[in-house]
Amino acid sequence: MCTRIFWSDNPVAKVVSRTMDWAVSDEPDLWSLPAGLERSGGDGPSATGWTSRHSSVVLSMWRSGTVDGINQHGLAAHALYLDGAGTEPADDRPTVTTTVWVQYVLDNFATVAEAVAGMRGVRVVSEPIRGHHLGAHYAIEDASGDSAIFEPIDGRMVVHHGHEFTVMANSPVLDQQLANLRRYRPFGGELAPPGDITSLDRFVRASYFLHYLPEPEDSRQAVAGVLHLASNASVPPGAPYEDGGVYPTWWLSAADLTNRVYYVWSAHNPGLLWVDLASVGSPDTVTALDPSAPAAIGDASAWLEPATLPY
Repeated sequence: MCTRIFWSDNPVAKVVSRTMDWAVSDEPDLWSLPAGLERSGGDGPSATGWTSRHSSVVLSMWRSGTVDGINQHGLAAHALYLDGAGTEPADDRPTVTTTVWVQYVLDNFATVAEAVAGMRGVRVVSEPIRGHHLGAHYAIEDASGDSAIFEPIDGRMVVHHGHEFTVMANSPVLDQQLANLRRYRPFGGELAPPGDITSLDRFVRASYFLHYLPEPEDSRQAVAGVLHLASNASVPPGAPYEDGGVYPTWWLSAADLTNRVYYVWSAHNPGLLWVDLASVGSPDTVTALDPSAPAAIGDASAWLEPATLPY
């Protein structure tokens, strides 16, 4: 399970962080992808094709698709698990798979408003990953502070668009998360913030502490702020859910949308690594690194090596 937190209203830097929580490692790779790549929306006959318009730095899941990243214009996108997520009925629009959605957005759009308008022209379909269909909902945000959350529910794509949509977790859907949030202070209710690892509790806790973050002095403090919140919503190894399942946090990411810097903290390492999009090597070459490698700490902008993107 996962949590996404966007600090959209501080005057220093628009910053976002998210956790990746799952039963097993998603075996992430960190990629730097140039503009000009020929891409496909999946294997089906209706899959759309495109040439990437914008460069990006992203994390992949099982080398099957992009789950998180930022592009050169400061637009970031994230895929999070949503139990019961559906798909829209077939129509004449071209399709993108759940694993390609994030990359399609980063490749084609520079702002949230562009993406909200442009994504109406494609339909999301599910293709199995390691034999499983994984439901997902998606969050995007940009350097202006704009935000949107996309949820495929009951045969339609529900879009929540506005700077106020700053927190996202897993099930239930956003409307129900927000209704639950109003039971807690300072969001209309009297309950104190909860401390469990359930999606509902993580959503409330992230919203609560985001509300009280003090104004940062610089972008460094802004990034540190959302990383602290993501750490507070993280799940330690071995912590069980009520159903007995264990879904620890494997990594945290953060993106400074104002300054175009992408950060990753792997649960295998004691420190952060980061990539400055302005300092990545060749603008025409796909490069990658393993963010869980023992030496992957610090500024990794020059460490990425040429690689073949498998999806």
